[in-house]
Amino acid sequence: MTSPHTPVVFIHGLWLHATSWGPWANLFREVGYNPIAPGWPNEPATIDEAREQPDLVANLGIEDVTEHFAKIIESLPASPIIIGHSFGGLVAEKLLGQGIGSAGVAIDPAQIKGVLPLPLSQLRSALPALGNPANLHKAISLTQKEFRFGFGNALPEEESNALYEQWNIPSPARPLFQAAVANFALHSEAKVDTDNETRGPLLLISGLEDHTVPDVVTRSTLKQYRDSAAVTELKQFEGRGHSLTVDKGWREVADAILDWLKTNGL
Repeated sequence: MTSPHTPVVFIHGLWLHATSWGPWANLFREVGYNPIAPGWPNEPATIDEAREQPDLVANLGIEDVTEHFAKIIESLPASPIIIGHSFGGLVAEKLLGQGIGSAGVAIDPAQIKGVLPLPLSQLRSALPALGNPANLHKAISLTQKEFRFGFGNALPEEESNALYEQWNIPSPARPLFQAAVANFALHSEAKVDTDNETRGPLLLISGLEDHTVPDVVTRSTLKQYRDSAAVTELKQFEGRGHSLTVDKGWREVADAILDWLKTNGL
């Protein structure tokens, strides 16, 4: 490890609350890191409050979230390891590309500018938001059925439904619209500096059964870093969907990340 109590910043994605990182934070603290899991801008402290006040996060974009976490990181005593899931993974990539953070882990990261594959399952997962252009400025909730398709498809229905009741919150639709048109926008907020050779190591993680960010998308993301000599690696998990940070198998993913950090002297 680079130093005692290295900070770790966890960044969640759409439709999950920051407190979903609780077990991860406890584990990382036990092994010597100093973890924090801040919410997105204006995100209420509790799940109940987030469900009751969806408009607080409406219309947030990728850059809003990135700048929010950049400011949090500036206040830390040392450069942190940044671990993000889904759109949190995209934000982790953006921050690392900007030279912020000592290393990054992007778990099932939302597609960045330059990624071309767009599987049907990904389109269906995004349909609750993208299906209505008026949603651009709104915070959208998933139904239990939509959550099962997008997050819990690799789980027994009972576990998927329990996770939905435990963690699901309304989230801004704008990031999905931004990612959807990234390859047609000159200055897309989904753009990442993948050519940065001075950044810290990056680990991409893919669940092979993921509907929301299919493995082909994560593999295409890896290819975007081909012109950088900085460490960029991919680890794939068989039989895992988009829920892999919160379902009963979360520890397998967390332990793999800890092993990778140790291998890289972090």
